[in-house]
Amino acid sequence: MPFDFKREYREFYQPKAKPSIVEVPPMRFLAVAGSGDPNETGGAYQRALELLYGVAYTLKMSYKTDHAIDGFFQYVVPPLEGFWWQPGVDGVDYAHKESFNWLSVIRVPDFVGEDDFAWAVSAAETKKGLDFSPVELTTIDEGLCVQCMHVGPYDDEPATVAAMHEFAETEGFVLDFGEERRHHEIYLSDPRKANPACMRTVVRHPVRKGQHAQ
Repeated sequence: MPFDFKREYREFYQPKAKPSIVEVPPMRFLAVAGSGDPNETGGAYQRALELLYGVAYTLKMSYKTDHAIDGFFQYVVPPLEGFWWQPGVDGVDYAHKESFNWLSVIRVPDFVGEDDFAWAVSAAETKKGLDFSPVELTTIDEGLCVQCMHVGPYDDEPATVAAMHEFAETEGFVLDFGEERRHHEIYLSDPRKANPACMRTVVRHPVRKGQHAQ
């Protein structure tokens, strides 16, 4: 059975629908950065997803090619994730999606090295006839966060975020947004197919211990 990150690391991909504090270790990702409304038809965000998935599935299927990745094992491509921010805003302002900056990412196994990544980009370009140069291989170290499973439409996330912030404060933590610490979403449902009321999204915000943290 292929390795499934969601199943093997449930604490990061399957939290409960109530807030909790989690220490997130460094993880390796494919990433594309951009800005603008993610709902814009044919916009930068949708193009970025095409590039991400193109490289992600090229790596996943590499065992069927002549490119041998050292330490490779078969795995399920992890869910799409996104880091979001806006100028002068801690977290995000859902009413002004046109001012979003985003880093869209898909996790890859640790065995994916720089040479393997370069091969996958080249192979995807040959197959798709697209420019995959915006895709990068990066490591993100989130560290201490408050997270929660949000069930429902994306635009209803503010209620979940408010509950997360209240919980973190009650437990003695303070929000810790910064240049490298962003509003983070992990998309467990396909919005093209799922009932909006049933969509599941992990929402994560950076925190640090306050003076009274337990």
